[in-house]
Amino acid sequence: MNEGKPTKAKWWSRPRPQDLSGEPESPGPAPGEPADTDGDFELARPAARPDEDGGDYELRRPEPVPADGEPTGAPAGAAEDGVPTTSAVPAQGGAAGSGVESAVSAVAAGDAGMASCAAPADGASRPLHDPDPYSTPPYGEPGPWAPAPPVQHPAGAPAHGVATADRSAMPGMPVPAPQGTPAAPPGIPAPAAPPQPPSAPTPVLPAAVHADAQPPAPPLAPTPAPDPWQRYDPWAAAVAPGGHGPLQQNGAGVLSTEQRRRRSRKALAGGAVLLALVSGGVGGAMGTYLERNGGVGTVELPQAGKEPAGRDADSVAGIAGRALPSVVTLHVSGSGGQGTGTGFVLDARGHILTNNHVVQSAGSAGGITVTFNGGETAEAELVGRDSGYDLAVVKVKGVRGLTPLPLGNSDNVQVGDPVVAIGAPFDLAGTVTSGIISAKQRPITAGGEKGDGSDVSYVDALQTDAPINPGNSGGPLLDAKARVIGINSAIRSADSGSELDGGRSGSIGLGFAIPINQGKRVAEELINTGKATHAVIGITLDMDYTGDGARVAAEGSEGGPPVTSGGPGAKAGIKAGDVITEVDGQRVHSGEELIVKTRAHRPGDRLELTVERAGKERTVSLVLGSSGGS
Repeated sequence: MNEGKPTKAKWWSRPRPQDLSGEPESPGPAPGEPADTDGDFELARPAARPDEDGGDYELRRPEPVPADGEPTGAPAGAAEDGVPTTSAVPAQGGAAGSGVESAVSAVAAGDAGMASCAAPADGASRPLHDPDPYSTPPYGEPGPWAPAPPVQHPAGAPAHGVATADRSAMPGMPVPAPQGTPAAPPGIPAPAAPPQPPSAPTPVLPAAVHADAQPPAPPLAPTPAPDPWQRYDPWAAAVAPGGHGPLQQNGAGVLSTEQRRRRSRKALAGGAVLLALVSGGVGGAMGTYLERNGGVGTVELPQAGKEPAGRDADSVAGIAGRALPSVVTLHVSGSGGQGTGTGFVLDARGHILTNNHVVQSAGSAGGITVTFNGGETAEAELVGRDSGYDLAVVKVKGVRGLTPLPLGNSDNVQVGDPVVAIGAPFDLAGTVTSGIISAKQRPITAGGEKGDGSDVSYVDALQTDAPINPGNSGGPLLDAKARVIGINSAIRSADSGSELDGGRSGSIGLGFAIPINQGKRVAEELINTGKATHAVIGITLDMDYTGDGARVAAEGSEGGPPVTSGGPGAKAGIKAGDVITEVDGQRVHSGEELIVKTRAHRPGDRLELTVERAGKERTVSLVLGSSGGS
C-alpha cells in the first residue's frame, strides 16, 4: 500500500535512459537491495529448452526467493536472454536429489506486496524487447496490442513422489508458504536450485507470503485453481469468455440447447412468414391472370346431364309435341299471286282446314302444296271455300298415316284460359307461341278488297294475346289438352285496322281466331256439299247508320223490299226503320255486330230480338233462315 509514502511514477510513465545505439538500459537492483517497482513487474520470457523440437513448451515460472544466508544473484541455471529459470532446491528436512523438490517464485518486497522480476546481472543477455519510450506493455512488440503468451497442452499426471505445481500461484500474487518453511525476508532473492532433468516435471515450493500476513490454513483438499499459465488444449471443452458456452475451433461460442431451439423457432417463424408472402403473391398473380385470360388451358363449362324427352301433357312443350305432327304449311301460287299459310288435319282421308284468304290466290287453276312437320310434301286440291266465314278445305292425295287433331268446344272456353298457337309466320314452319284467351265473342270484319262487300268476313272471334303473325292464318289455336278451339285468322296491327292476314305488320298481342264450333259446321258443309250455308233474318240493314244499334234500311238491295216477304223477320213483324238493339239479351251497336251475332248460329236456331220503334222497345222471337254462301 502507498499510504504515507510519496507517490512514485509508474513504470509506464517514467523516462528510461537509452544508450547511443538506441538500446534501453535495464539496470537491475544491486545485490541485497529490494527491487523498488511499486508493485509492478515484467513477465519473463521462457528459456529455450535443450530438447525443444518445435512442439509445445511450458512457460517458466519466476525464480524462487533465496533463504537467509544464501547468496543472491542470478542462479547457475539461468536461461538465455537474461531470463531466470526455475531451480530445484532441497526440500526442508530432505536430502538433495530425493525427488521431492519445489521451485519458488522471486517475490520482491514493496508496499503493495507484489513481486517483480530481477534484472539480469552484468554480462548476461538483455531482455527480448527493449524498453519502450511510448509506455507500451513490456512484452510483445511495440504497439497498442501485444500477442498472447505461448501455450501448450496440459502436462500429464506427475510421477509418484513428485510434487505438482500450485496453479494458484499467479505471477505477482502472494502465495502461502508451506508449514515449517520460514518466509524469506523482503528484498532477498531465494537461492537458485539445481536444474531438474528435462524429463521430470519441475517441482514448485509454496511461495513466500508477506511478513505482515497471517499464515494461511492448510488446504482441505487439493482443489486446482484456474491458472493462466496452464497448457492450452484447443480440443478441450473450455468455457468462452462471458460464459456463453464452449469454444469452437474458430473461437466462436457454441450455442446452448435452449439457444438453438429459440433460433430454430425464429427460423421456422420467419420461413412461415416468407412462405405466406410468397404464396399470397403467387396466388394473387394467378388469380389476376385467370380473371383476365379466362383460365389456363382448355375451358370446360359445367352442363346438366341428359334428361327424358317427355314433358307434362298440359305443358306448352307437351301440347306442341302432340299437335305438331298434325299441323301443315301451305304454299299457294296462282294468277292472283303467291302466299303462305297454315292448316291442320281434320281426318285420316286427308282433309285439311284453313282460311279462305290463304287459298284465294290459287283460284280454280292454281297449285297448292302441303308440307308436313316431318318435311314430307304433297299436292293438294281445293274442296270448298266460303268468304263469309273465311274458311276453306283442301285435300291431299296419296298420303297415309295422317293424324287428325281433336276438336274442342269453343263454348266452354273462358277468358284467361291458356292457349297455344302453331303456325308458319313469315314462312317459319312449326312455330309455337303461347298465351291466354283475352276475350270472347269479339265481333270483327275482314276483307272487303272487292268493294262490293262480297268478300267481307264476319267473325264472332276469340281474342288471344298469343303472338300471331302473317303466315299463322289457318293454324290451330289449342287449349291445355291440345284440342282445337279456334282457327287463327286475323290480327290487329298498329298501323291498320283488323285484317285477316291482309297486312304485313307484326303482332302487337291482339290476335283473333274463328271459334271451332263455327268452323266445324262450315267445314262439314264444305266437305259434304262444297258450299256453306249462312243463317239469316231476311232483312236489309242500313250500314250507314251511326246511331246505337242496327237499323233496318228503308229499301232493299237492287230496289227490292227491305224485309224479305215470308222470311223470319217478316214473320216476327219487323218493319223498315226499326232499330234492333239486343240479340239474346246481348247489346249490339252496329249492323256488323248484328250480322256477326246472326252468323254465329246455325240456320234454324231461334233468336230473341229487342226492337225499338217510335221510341218504344218490344221483344220478338224468330227462327233463322238459310242462304247459300259464296
